[in-house]
Amino acid sequence: MTAKELRRKYIAFFQARGHAEIRSAPLVPENDPTVLFTTAGMHPLVPFLLGEKHPAGRRLVDVQKCVRTGDIDEVGDPVHLTFFEMLGNWSLGDYFKREAITWSFEFLTGAEWLNLPLSRLAVSVFAGDEDAPFDQEAFDLWRGLGVAEARIARLPKKDNWWGPAGQTGPCGPDTEMFCWTGEGEAPAVFDASDKRWVEIWNDVFMQYNKQADGRFVPLAQRNVDTGMGVERVTAILQGKRSCYETELFAGLFAAIREITGLAEPQSERSGRILAEHLRAVTFLMADGVRPGNVDQAYVLRRLIRRAIREARKLGVTEPFTARLARVVIDEYQDVYPELGQHRDGILQDLEAEERQFASTLERGIREFGKLVDSFPAHVERKVISGRKAFYLYETFGFPIELTVEMAAERGFTVDEAGFAEAFAKHQEASRAGAEQKFKGGLADQSETTAALHTATHLLHQALRRVLGEHVKQAGSNITADRLRFDFTHADRMTPEQLAEVERIVNEQIGRDLPIDCREMAYNEAAESGAIGLFADRYGERVKIYSIGDFSKEICGGPHASRTGLLGRFKIQKEESSSRGVRRIKAILISGSQG
Repeated sequence: MTAKELRRKYIAFFQARGHAEIRSAPLVPENDPTVLFTTAGMHPLVPFLLGEKHPAGRRLVDVQKCVRTGDIDEVGDPVHLTFFEMLGNWSLGDYFKREAITWSFEFLTGAEWLNLPLSRLAVSVFAGDEDAPFDQEAFDLWRGLGVAEARIARLPKKDNWWGPAGQTGPCGPDTEMFCWTGEGEAPAVFDASDKRWVEIWNDVFMQYNKQADGRFVPLAQRNVDTGMGVERVTAILQGKRSCYETELFAGLFAAIREITGLAEPQSERSGRILAEHLRAVTFLMADGVRPGNVDQAYVLRRLIRRAIREARKLGVTEPFTARLARVVIDEYQDVYPELGQHRDGILQDLEAEERQFASTLERGIREFGKLVDSFPAHVERKVISGRKAFYLYETFGFPIELTVEMAAERGFTVDEAGFAEAFAKHQEASRAGAEQKFKGGLADQSETTAALHTATHLLHQALRRVLGEHVKQAGSNITADRLRFDFTHADRMTPEQLAEVERIVNEQIGRDLPIDCREMAYNEAAESGAIGLFADRYGERVKIYSIGDFSKEICGGPHASRTGLLGRFKIQKEESSSRGVRRIKAILISGSQG
């Protein structure tokens, strides 16, 4: 079964069971301040998981684009990916465990669906602890469907519990499904630690709300959130050892074979890095991300430059990134039309970034030359410290292998253990930053964040009035303390322009405008003058938030009820986010704060 067939079957299965198909949300979350990227299908649905009504109904299904960057440096092995597609179905306060588990079993084993034999399947359920009991209901449902008790593992919270994403909020037990990928028949007893059992699906049952005092209380609205990875399941259905051996990467590897001369690039670490990273890069750029030095833009730049470094190690000196991006666009644009719509911009900006990095590499080579030339001639044991090697890596993109190779040519060695220590500290700091970004969680839909989100609408319209209608939102991030708004504009804003934008926003706050929400068809919304990022990001019905006679946008919330509740708007900083994109950071000051 191909990936295209898997996507089609999954959507059709759940549509036949009353689910409405929704479009994939963009890779940069519009209303979730806790993450840089959409890392799961549930991120765009947070307001609806918390009780807000979804325009498409209470049963949803989709194929969601996702990016996870915690293990970028692991990409190159046969398993890890940064970009992947996630199949998902949701119940927003509708059905619960019985239907979710029964349908999962039916889709996995049904002859017209995935047709996986029961003998190759196993499941796990939550074992229970002091916070919540053993998931007897899930266990009994699997037994009733014919799964042997020895194939049902009872696992602790670290394995079979989802959330909350932050310190408080929705959470609950999950049940995971596994498929045997080893040689011969599957063991009668399921051992979850045996890596030959590969997880293929996860059903999350959001039935608790964790309180600030640590208590778990039942949720008023119980939800189901499931996830099945397209790449992983496609490989299993085709009997492949890795998703890199499936048709999802065949076109990329054919191009890489021509570019690098590698006979079997799918079997080489460097070949897999080129294919994986350029696929991720192309999708990110189709959603408006451009190379830069902060947040999403920095991650994108890191992916591009890591791919270029790998190509350099293979002797590739000519530009190649745009060539691989064309393959991704051509192969995926029928499923994700935004790729074709932004083809020219993606290719142009990739070529520009590749030229810029070539210059950076040349500067790094000169810096390396200065470093080795600084050693006195009489020193016999010439060692480049781990700290200096890491400086070359972080500043100029030199992989340790390149530094070691260049050092050997000059009779030097490199303190690779010292480099590994410096690199580990860097990774630890990066992960800590990511965890801090996630802290606060998906339940942070407070009055403060609602007010800041409302302020982004006012800011957006004020920018369009001051700078022109070419201004479009390119991303936003909201914490409990401030808002950050990215927008398309080539030049640095002048102090006068910033002051005028701030004045307009505060004028609308002073008018105490009502904020109204209406549902309507997307075409009707567009005709009414509502601003939306890209037409292909929305379903047939959308929510329109109008702020008096000042602003009208397609959005998912949350919002204040009136602008007079916002307080005073203050711009703190305006800076470049990436090429052609500016960034404003601003706060709201309540009356009590002056």
